[in-house]
Amino acid sequence: MEKKTKAFELQKLALQAPEQLFGDYQTTREGLGTADAKDRLETYGMNIVASQKPLPAWKIWLNALKDPFVIVLILLAIVSFITNDIEAVVVMSLMVICSVSISFYQEYTSQKTSINLREMIENTAAVIREGERQEIPMDEIVPGDIVKLHTGDMIPADGVLLDSNDLFINQSSLTGESLPVEKLPLTADNRADNADKPAVDLPNLLFMGTDVLSGQGTILILKTGKDTFFGDIAKSATGSKAETAFEIGLKRVSSLLLKMIAILFPIVFILNVLTKHDVNSAFFFAIAVAVGLTPEMLPMIVNSNLAKGAQKLAKEKVIVKKLSAIQNLGAMDILCTDKTGTITEDRVVLMHYVDPFGNENEDVLNYAYLNSKYQTGWRNLMDVAVLDYFDSKKKTLPFANVSKIDEIPFDFSRRRLSVALSLAGERVMITKGAVEEMAEVCSSVLINGEKVALTPDLIEQMKAVNVKMNQDGMRVITVAQKTIDSDVIHIADENNLTILGFIGFLDPAKASAITAISSLQAHGVTVKVLTGDNAIVAQKVCADVGIDAEHYLLGSDIDGMSDAELTEQAEKLNLFAKLNPMQKERVIGLLKQKDHIVGFMGDGINDAPSLRTADVGISVDTAADITKDASTIILLEKSLQVLEIGVQEGRSVFINMMKYIKITLSSNFGNVFSILIASAFLPFLPMLSMQLLVQNLIYDVAQLAIPWDNVDQEEIEKPVTWNMKNLLNFTFLIGPVSSIFDILTFILLYFGFHYNTIASQGTFQSGWFIVGLITQTLALHILRTKKVPFIKSSASITVWVATIGVFVIGGVLSLTSIGHFFDLHLLPVTYWLIFPFIIIGYLITLQFAKMIYQKSSE
Repeated sequence: MEKKTKAFELQKLALQAPEQLFGDYQTTREGLGTADAKDRLETYGMNIVASQKPLPAWKIWLNALKDPFVIVLILLAIVSFITNDIEAVVVMSLMVICSVSISFYQEYTSQKTSINLREMIENTAAVIREGERQEIPMDEIVPGDIVKLHTGDMIPADGVLLDSNDLFINQSSLTGESLPVEKLPLTADNRADNADKPAVDLPNLLFMGTDVLSGQGTILILKTGKDTFFGDIAKSATGSKAETAFEIGLKRVSSLLLKMIAILFPIVFILNVLTKHDVNSAFFFAIAVAVGLTPEMLPMIVNSNLAKGAQKLAKEKVIVKKLSAIQNLGAMDILCTDKTGTITEDRVVLMHYVDPFGNENEDVLNYAYLNSKYQTGWRNLMDVAVLDYFDSKKKTLPFANVSKIDEIPFDFSRRRLSVALSLAGERVMITKGAVEEMAEVCSSVLINGEKVALTPDLIEQMKAVNVKMNQDGMRVITVAQKTIDSDVIHIADENNLTILGFIGFLDPAKASAITAISSLQAHGVTVKVLTGDNAIVAQKVCADVGIDAEHYLLGSDIDGMSDAELTEQAEKLNLFAKLNPMQKERVIGLLKQKDHIVGFMGDGINDAPSLRTADVGISVDTAADITKDASTIILLEKSLQVLEIGVQEGRSVFINMMKYIKITLSSNFGNVFSILIASAFLPFLPMLSMQLLVQNLIYDVAQLAIPWDNVDQEEIEKPVTWNMKNLLNFTFLIGPVSSIFDILTFILLYFGFHYNTIASQGTFQSGWFIVGLITQTLALHILRTKKVPFIKSSASITVWVATIGVFVIGGVLSLTSIGHFFDLHLLPVTYWLIFPFIIIGYLITLQFAKMIYQKSSE
């Protein structure tokens, strides 16, 4: 009902005459005054929707409490409190506070960093204030503002169109329709005809969240922020984002561990009741076992890894808008990229201006200059190159009294730009654009000052000129003109043009791209070029940077292919040329369906659909607003070398997280056997509930160092993704190793040292406490690498400090009277002499088990 109400209100406003709206909103075409705008900003609030608003601290804290493992600990602490086990309550409360506090701090600082980074890439809008055009942040737009729109702009808020010039809007974010919609102001004549149309179909109503594909216009802002149509949708959609593969994997691991807890708790409890005949002790021991199996640090370690990766990438001039994008970078096995600016210099230089037969011609340059100078839409690199060349050569125009009449802005379907000018009293339309698209609207050619009708022979001669320029690596643009009679031009007027000649631009391949692409390929990432440019030019650039592009597909080829045919070609070929935005998006979507993790790097307005579709959307801070908004990663430096660093960091982040997950799963699985065997055969508990809790707390705190661990270079050479089958195989093979040495420790303590009575159970429990603590801590050093640990691969200083910290704390508890607080007894010297052999034997056996797993998983 809420959405219908807002849509109905917007519909009624859009059907009113502009003069009436100006009166209602107390504004004019000259815009608001500065003071008035400031007052309205205070009244209506910032122009942001629910999904953009930062969460308050108390909500972040509650979200940290919602973790399933934290909830398990809280429930167990409540049960312990009810049963008057205050010591257990204290320890479990410390675990909850520690986990939640760190997760809260990590999320809070991440959000703060994200806000700061967002301000660095803040989108702006062109508003008219006090009669002057100003660029202001979009979140400062208020109702009553007058906003100017051009190609590539995002619509900052809901507004009604006052005037337009071939304005085409992408409304797919609201309607799901991929085709652009032309927007036109309503007039007194057609206002009644549109009265029954829904809001989204009104030609003069524009919505926040949509973007300008081509053309220009002026709108009066009606609604901002949460009051917009998009704001209402965003409010209802907040929190319903699709899960990434990484998040799904984490959920599976969490579910598996919780199932283990649910199954093991009653088994341990019942088994100990039957063997020890002490319900109270059995209950508390079962609770302690459940706590020991709860990886309460998992969410915090995941967040720490991702945040650490984001901070490191920020130092490399990479802004991560969504933390999970870091892991997707590491998993990426295909990188699709636009050509211009990513593998080329992004420094287009005008090289040649020639007549239809390849001879240098000043008129071609002059007309191209006029077209670039007087167009007011999206000014691309070639426009800039024409203007820079003309000015640098200090050229002068042979025309006097030049004035602009009208224009037809560039768009990605026509791939042309037309400007109507008055040249010495004569109306002339000058059009420049892509060679193929210009050929469709030209009927003659200028030869020695005379207009000659196009013939097959002339067409072939011009094609030869184009091919020669393309083979030299130049992108070619056709320049044409015709005389017109009207003061207004439309797309339909782009016909019967006369070709003046061609201008050639060179965008040389980056030297750094050669190294970066080679490195990406060596790291298992296939680089594919998806471009709207000419195939011959793109083919040469690909060859220059080391991309195999002997065979390629054109956009026209793709349109005639089925999904199955295109999927087969998309996996084999590395160059796709003359693509429109929908064709790029289709290629990326089909690659994803074949289980590839696909990244797309681009900065053009036409790249926005592909950026949204890709697993990782990568853009640059100088890109158009809509392009940055569609990206998950933004580069402050347009370089594949920076992206290469991002890929390696993403893999490092994932590998360090997997270390904790693997060790937690295998250790917990091993503990299942040890506890069940001890419960079945020992006349007392193998360890007191308090001792288990303290051991778990010490170990968990030490694991906080994992995000700062070293990662072997070999580990990041290939994309890394979840593999639940391998994870379970690892668990079932490695887990029992700890059980073997737990049982050997039981046998040594029970039969060797004769700690086999209720009176001596304290010493038995102390012996297993220290063995479990040290073996579990050292297991990280064995399992963190595929290499021989300590010799060929060593942990980071941070991990070593944490390990030594565990040794020190374990020694203090076992060798001093402090341990008495936890019912730990002093062990005999002979036990300490045997102790190193237990630890060394465990580490050697664990290394062999790891090697067996590695061979079986190859």
